[in-house]
Amino acid sequence: MRHSLPLAPQFYVTAPQPCPYLPDRMERKLFTALQGDGAQKLNDSLSKQGFRRSQNVLYRPSCSDCAACLSARIVAEDFRPSRSQRRVSKRNTRLKRRVASPWATEDQYELFRRYLDARHADGGMADMDVFEFAAMIEETPIRSRVIEYSDRETGELIAVCLTDMLDDGLSMVYSFYEPDWEKASLGTYMILDHVEIARQTGLPYVYLGYWVPGSDKMGYKAQFDALEVHRRGQWEKLRSEAAYDADMHPLSTDPIAEQVANISLPDTRS
Repeated sequence: MRHSLPLAPQFYVTAPQPCPYLPDRMERKLFTALQGDGAQKLNDSLSKQGFRRSQNVLYRPSCSDCAACLSARIVAEDFRPSRSQRRVSKRNTRLKRRVASPWATEDQYELFRRYLDARHADGGMADMDVFEFAAMIEETPIRSRVIEYSDRETGELIAVCLTDMLDDGLSMVYSFYEPDWEKASLGTYMILDHVEIARQTGLPYVYLGYWVPGSDKMGYKAQFDALEVHRRGQWEKLRSEAAYDADMHPLSTDPIAEQVANISLPDTRS
């Protein structure tokens, strides 16, 4: 028998587990399934409220100990690269961009494995096989693209970013690159190029994922100009790291029921 999906998405909370960004803290996520005809509208709406996509799931940190993880985005029109970022762009002029449908390839997976083995050998994705990699790239119910960067001279695949197309910007879901090109600062370069793509296509924002004050892993995002973070229900310009000390306190988090009640859902009837 066919059963229709509920009109409103159902939200769930994961069990606590060690935080990957801050020591001696526990992580918990609020999440919902991304499915059905209204998937694109739901992704657009919840991305503006601090959620991120992972395959067919939308999630947002909902930790009981702190509210340090803040969704970050660059205002493309206001962005001005720093001197060092301009040097990064110049170092990578030999790269050629190619935008493709979300389809996994052997070259992508081989690059992905080299990247993980060199940079994140003990991370949560270290054991991901080719089928899981294909699922990460291909299982998307919304408008997504794979943006590849290849060496103009050799044709070698150097960097890849899985990118979602939102109604107000580009969301960089996951990126990886050739670890032997460490001096090229490819992670920075891909962000700079996404800002350029957003400008060319008239989209206001580039969503970068989470910025976490006090985390070395996420500190690089604060180096980008025109950065906004989603905090306490609204977007604000990034301030000094000390301005977010209160978000590290347990009292900074709202009860789960209140968090869900304050989520604005799109009208999917049309």
